[in-house]
Amino acid sequence: MKIDLHTHILPREWPDLDAKYGYPGFVRLEHHQPCCARMMIGDRVFREITDNVWDPTRRMEEMDREKISMQVLSTVPIMFSYWAKPADALDLSRRLNDHIAEIVRAHPKRFTGLATIPLQDPDLAASELQRCVNDLGLRGAQIGTHVDANPHSGRTDILNLDNAALQPVWSAAQQLGAAIFIHPWDMVGKERMPKYWLPWLVGMPAETSLAICSMIFGGVFERFPKLRVAFAHGGGAFPFTAGRIEHAFHVRPDLCATDSKRNPRSYLAHDDAPAHFYVDSLVHDSGALSLLVKLFGAQRVALGSDYPFPLGEARPGKLIESMTDLSAKEKAQLLAGTAQEFLGLKT
Repeated sequence: MKIDLHTHILPREWPDLDAKYGYPGFVRLEHHQPCCARMMIGDRVFREITDNVWDPTRRMEEMDREKISMQVLSTVPIMFSYWAKPADALDLSRRLNDHIAEIVRAHPKRFTGLATIPLQDPDLAASELQRCVNDLGLRGAQIGTHVDANPHSGRTDILNLDNAALQPVWSAAQQLGAAIFIHPWDMVGKERMPKYWLPWLVGMPAETSLAICSMIFGGVFERFPKLRVAFAHGGGAFPFTAGRIEHAFHVRPDLCATDSKRNPRSYLAHDDAPAHFYVDSLVHDSGALSLLVKLFGAQRVALGSDYPFPLGEARPGKLIESMTDLSAKEKAQLLAGTAQEFLGLKT
């Protein structure tokens, strides 16, 4: 059995959001040839996509070819739109969430889903999360690594995930038993990375590590101990700098331990107990995956492919299946068991 925790989907069509909401910056799809579309922001091409992004039949054909039992559907992170007016972001979120729920209802054995929620207004976000879990049957939400400044509200600050304003979201997620999948977007330092695809190669891992450190040092996991959180792309740069992060906690507690006195290492696997939070397996390297299993435990590492995008794993689960230092039981855990636990799916 294989459950792919990390896949992205869009509707085939939606209204011109710039016109609908009355200001620019939203994504639209331009279907320029059969089975292909461009994701456009104004006159700029953000990404070329094919019909496996929106067509569930095409997705299931590719799932069958790669022996994927189930995909966990979430939107493309550029659609978060945290910079937009809260009411407009909520309207867009509902449109995207209703679409995912429709796909899941039509194919409940092949798909389950995660919502998107308007984090620029935590109360609206918590309310939409509640609707999606209780009314739509989604398993939780995918959120970004931070909430950017919002020109439409006059807020000029960027909210990292330790910000107290986000507590209604964490509270709702814990109360609902909702899974939270954190995906990087709008990468840190992107203005210094105009070449070589560096925002995706350098910025994304940094964004994820920033989010993890913010939640650890900010005491989010202490305040919400039953919160189930997973981080995309193997936790980004965090696993490979965990020793540095722990060392800093000890030598500069005046800087690192201001909001939480708990050693960051204690959130990782120890004494036969798995880590406190989850990561997916998308690291493209056997040594890196071995380190993830060592740091987090097999119970906290889940197959994730980033389907259907080029930085993803073209054959989901291939790396896990190739690992010679994992037992058959551990491989089964990574391929399906961890996702089942994280999502609260019946086994």
